Amino acid sequence: MVYWLIKWVFLGPLLRLFFRPKIEGAEHIPADGGALLASNHLAVSDSFFLPLKVSRRVTFPAKIEYFTEPGIKGRLKKWFFTGLGQIPIDRSGGNAARAAIDTGVRLLREGHLMGIYPEGTRSPDGRLYKGKTGIARIALEAGVPVIPVAMFGTDKANPIGSKMWRPYPIRIKVGKPLDFSRYAGLEGDRFVERSITDEIMYALMELSGQEYVDIYAAKAKELEAAHKAGAVTDVPTQLKREARVPETEAS
Repeated sequence: MVYWLIKWVFLGPLLRLFFRPKIEGAEHIPADGGALLASNHLAVSDSFFLPLKVSRRVTFPAKIEYFTEPGIKGRLKKWFFTGLGQIPIDRSGGNAARAAIDTGVRLLREGHLMGIYPEGTRSPDGRLYKGKTGIARIALEAGVPVIPVAMFGTDKANPIGSKMWRPYPIRIKVGKPLDFSRYAGLEGDRFVERSITDEIMYALMELSGQEYVDIYAAKAKELEAAHKAGAVTDVPTQLKREARVPETEAS
């Protein structure tokens, strides 16, 4: 109930008025059944505008800090994100996110629509960064298609570090579903999961037109912080690359 009230009564009308969001390719999102929406991640507002323009309910994993902050502000955040159906995820690495993956798989098997950011965190500079393989594990275990989604303008409406959003036209472009059923039963194979993730990132690169950087966004943020501290760093760029196609042994 909270989800639909926020979307249609409290927040949605304001977002439509000031940002005029438009979506292209919405027909690629199935009317029912489980599916993963794999989106680039430019700003916190991505998680608001995409559900706003998708008729079905979309559930996103959210960093666990949104649910554990102390005080009144923390309780309000927990209520808000829980009401939106967000899944708390521990991003500390290793097996810490296993519970969130299990929950995501369960929801997808039950026929829900789930949004995920393969980069794992917001892009620090508007470029597209290397994807984490959790999305491949979820897609394989749940047996659902992955639908690439490119967000445009959210970083202008909601720049990193900004406390107030600025009116700016938002555009969403949805690509054709990616079917990985040919790899059924191969979840846990790191080569297969990396190949699937790279295929998703390649589709996002083509859809969004972003420059691709073959390191994780979290690592790029570390390098940026080190650079600001005076260290000599270099974030690699990769203006164009060929799609990584799984080899015969993974097929």
